[in-house]
Amino acid sequence: MISTIVWGTGNVGRAAIRAVHAHPGLTLTGVLVHDPEKVGRDAGRLAGLDHDIDVAASADIEAMLGSGPQAVVYAASGDIRPDDALRDIAAAIRAGAVVVTPALYPLYDPRNAPAEIRDPVTAAIAAGGGSLFVSGIDPGWGNDVLPLLLSGLGGRVDTIRCQEIFDYSTYDQPDSVRYLVGMGQPMDYVPPMTAPGIPTMVWGGQLRLLARGLGVELDEIRETLDRRKLEATVTTASMGEFEAGTQGAVRFEVQGIVAGQPRLIIEHITRIHPDCAPDWPVPPDGAGAHRVVVDGDPRLEVTVTAETEGGNRAAGGNATAVARLVNAIDWLVAAEPGLYDALDVPLRPAPGLSGTDA
Repeated sequence: MISTIVWGTGNVGRAAIRAVHAHPGLTLTGVLVHDPEKVGRDAGRLAGLDHDIDVAASADIEAMLGSGPQAVVYAASGDIRPDDALRDIAAAIRAGAVVVTPALYPLYDPRNAPAEIRDPVTAAIAAGGGSLFVSGIDPGWGNDVLPLLLSGLGGRVDTIRCQEIFDYSTYDQPDSVRYLVGMGQPMDYVPPMTAPGIPTMVWGGQLRLLARGLGVELDEIRETLDRRKLEATVTTASMGEFEAGTQGAVRFEVQGIVAGQPRLIIEHITRIHPDCAPDWPVPPDGAGAHRVVVDGDPRLEVTVTAETEGGNRAAGGNATAVARLVNAIDWLVAAEPGLYDALDVPLRPAPGLSGTDA
């Protein structure tokens, strides 16, 4: 059994605790929290399970890493605290742990990551013998392994489009929805997530992975952006009111240009209410879906929906992204220490079925 710590208990951390607890090859030995009110609480309750799992949350990072975990699922946010996240992750690697995380966008594609992010990680690997695998929470598999798998079913591939189509009123992260994405903000507000250059920083690495997997060269990466205002004030169950005239929907593309044309595309279509931007693509049903479209011969399209925490599809998307990371832990533990990406780490079948003998 691989001793594993989950660091953080937000949207990602809750799913990580459940995934580690369910995995037959992993044992949850600790949970790290920042909120003093969570210290001492049972991890099962923090994860939304209906029972205790006899692991109490702690805020003592030094003691937890000093206990010698073999793996760490780093589930704390790196969106607005990238320097802190890098420091935390390097400390865990230096302690000898395999670390999996969605927190460091530039390391989706380690080969092209800035030296100021890559070098502290490689130094930690050399010092402690740990490893790192970063895969996205949007989710990463929808922008790398799934489109590459589908491309192998085509006789001719012209373009690959990876879409996230979501109603963000179901996403339990008000600061990100309102301020990073800009929902409910005046139309002259510049959301950090869609400011020029930021989408490329976040998703460019996945486009480069796709290109590398396909054996093609990118000329450049381009961005497009469209925003729509709410025609009427709407009230959401978890985040309150979003006023008429403020941003109610956003659509952007990060385009990998090959031979002068956008051929590899990551597209996000996000609304705070279904009535906003009804002419944009919508999920087949419910609050959200991830879709991959391969145009060519034949044309291929796969739409994936995931639900957890009472039918929440935003939480379901997080859970699939987390499972990709957690299910990679035993492979990483068996591999040589290193800095890995989605083309290195195989996507394997689930480790058995719940309620059956392995």
